[in-house]
Amino acid sequence: MHAPRRIPASSSDVNLWKLPLCLSLGGVGLFALTMVPDVLDATGRIHLPTWFTMGGIDDARAILSAMLACVSTVLALIFSVALLVLSMVATLFGPRLLYRFLHDWVTQFTIGLFMATFVYLCLVFLVTHQDAHSTFVPQVSLITSWLLVVGSFGFLVYYSHRIASSIQNPDLVARIVDDMVPAVRASQPLGEARGDGAPTPETIARHIADGHAVVSDRSGYVQEIDHGPLVLAASEADAVLHVFFRPGQFVLQGESLGCVHPKERAGALAPLLHKHVTLGRHRLLKQDSEFGIAQIVEIGIRALSPAVNDTFTGVACIDWLGDALLVVAGEPAFDGCWHDTEGKVRVRARPLGIDRLVRMAFDQMRQAAADNPAVLIRILDTIRRIAPSLPGLAAQRALSAEADAVREAAASKGLVSIDLADIESAWQRVKPVLRTDAGAAL
Repeated sequence: MHAPRRIPASSSDVNLWKLPLCLSLGGVGLFALTMVPDVLDATGRIHLPTWFTMGGIDDARAILSAMLACVSTVLALIFSVALLVLSMVATLFGPRLLYRFLHDWVTQFTIGLFMATFVYLCLVFLVTHQDAHSTFVPQVSLITSWLLVVGSFGFLVYYSHRIASSIQNPDLVARIVDDMVPAVRASQPLGEARGDGAPTPETIARHIADGHAVVSDRSGYVQEIDHGPLVLAASEADAVLHVFFRPGQFVLQGESLGCVHPKERAGALAPLLHKHVTLGRHRLLKQDSEFGIAQIVEIGIRALSPAVNDTFTGVACIDWLGDALLVVAGEPAFDGCWHDTEGKVRVRARPLGIDRLVRMAFDQMRQAAADNPAVLIRILDTIRRIAPSLPGLAAQRALSAEADAVREAAASKGLVSIDLADIESAWQRVKPVLRTDAGAAL
């Protein structure tokens, strides 16, 4: 039995406390900065203009008390709204979409700005005092407090607008596709790292059989593969690194994460494989374009569930799934091999075929909409429109199989004749644009 272990936090993990903490510390620094002219004025070294004042000690403490109460109330309200939005997102869109809202800088900055304002007001309130010997009213700090409160409430308006926009289905789905563009590019080599040709299956099998297996010391999803350092180290050692998993796949503790060939280089390269292949508890979109497809599909099948029955959102998800597949198809086909400056293969990871993405995009949507003619017709129309832009025999055959499956699903559900006729007509329009022979590989 494996010993208990803890997966370390990834640098890509997101949270709600780092930026608010930094801004709160910034509030302390701002207080120290504004206290300088206030102390110099109190000791008579400088003299502030007479118009630069917010009243006496009683006025100052009354204003500070009112601002403290107001800011603390709104801060509690913002936390409540944030938790409510996260709960709603988990219910409507799925828990895998939560990270997008946790990562949103507007939410973090709004919480942090109000926390910084609250901390600043508390500090100013503490130093604003009157006793038998002296009275200290920090006029510069009071004016700054007022400006912070006004700025915080002004940003609260933008925060409300941002929340109202981000929870709309079309906006959320479109932003997922936007994020897929850098994810697809990050998973492929550029420049000299892209060489010509890949090892034959026989060569790969021989490398794995003769090489040294690198065993994973923990379980988790592959979040990122830092190919650059691995290619450089393998080139210096004149070796080849095989990574058995691509970003998004789950690795079990004790399972072979990869191998080093020749095995004599394992002593230097095996630790680098552990270091530069990041494992975590969650899938990330950084290099995992399949995860982007899965997020859109999750929104779609939740919308098509009997409890929601939102056909329009389901249709919108189909539209954006077609666009997501075009994003992937717009990049050159990648065989999973990373080369050094001399064109030799140094790192090989399991490639992600576009045919798998086609099945990922349409399989579950078709299953969830088997009795929904509108969604089935939109699937067929989307296949027809994207087919000319998806090269490769595997992709064309996957699209053809999905079109046939839509037709079969509709026939098995006993739909009315007019709906069956529309689906059959859409299927007839799809078949001529698909190339399932050898010519599709060109």
